This record gives sequence, structure tokens and C-alpha cells, in this order.
Amino acid sequence: MLTTLHTNYTDTRAGDLAWCLGSGLLPALAVLDLKLGPNTIQLRLLGASHQVVLDEGQEGCVETVACLPGRRTPLPARAAERVSGWEYEFAARIERLTTPEFEGRAGELLALVENHPHGLAGVFPGDPNAFTALLAGCDEHGILWRTWHAYPQEGRLVCTRSTLRRRS
Repeated sequence: MLTTLHTNYTDTRAGDLAWCLGSGLLPALAVLDLKLGPNTIQLRLLGASHQVVLDEGQEGCVETVACLPGRRTPLPARAAERVSGWEYEFAARIERLTTPEFEGRAGELLALVENHPHGLAGVFPGDPNAFTALLAGCDEHGILWRTWHAYPQEGRLVCTRSTLRRRS
């Protein structure tokens, strides 16, 4: 699903993104509820990037990657934590692209997510290459999702990959 986000583009730099696991829900501009195997997750686009919520009661999980006032936890290259009955893993990288490369990559990612039943993308007003996109899936071991946060003014694309696996 592709949507236009009706808000100001608040993410100004890729380096301003912070990662947080276990925070409360923030106001969302677009939401996609998904049933993936036996699990229910929610993809949330924020004015300042994204949240992914696994709603399993006491065994739930909330991942936030966003520019949050007062939060300066840098975006880690890798993180792994135990969350209730789950093993959580997170990885992030920043791609630096030329303007033509960025435009091509943005177009590919938005087309992929727009046509995927487990995808949600939001384009910020003023620049069709300023977007946040999420794509989720599952396998026999758990849930996985990828996200992309585009900063065309810097030529940077922040790419994340997260997994939740049931602990044995």
C-alpha cells in the first residue's frame, strides 16, 4: 500500500534516526494490520519514520526507528535482545547514492512495496523520493520485516532488517 503522508517532512538527516525497542505507541499517519502465520503485527508510519508492533499480550514487542526529540540512542549496525518469548535481531546500514542511483532505487522500492500485500509506504509532500517504506513477512521460525528511510537531500537511504524468532 502506498500513501501520501499529510505532514511536514520532519526527518532531516539520516544520522538523526534513533532505534528503540519496547517504547509506547506514537501517533501514526498510516497503519497496516497484518496476520502473518499465527501472529498479528501492525506496520505504522509516523511523522518521524516507523514503528512495528507485535501484539501478543505480555509477549508483545514494539520496534521504533525514528527521529525522536530528546532521544539520542544512535541507530546501531546490529542489535540482539530477548523480548518475552522471542529472540529479536536488528541490523541497519546507510547507503550513499548519487542522484540518479537514488532516484532509481527509490522507484524500485516504492513499486515493490506498493504492490505487495504486506507492504506499507508513505511519501512525504514536496519530494517523491522522500519516503518511509516497510515490508513484512514470515517463515516457519517467526516474523521478519525490512524498512527503508529515504533522505534524497543527502543521497542517503537507511535500510533496516529485523527478525523475531520464538525462543525454544
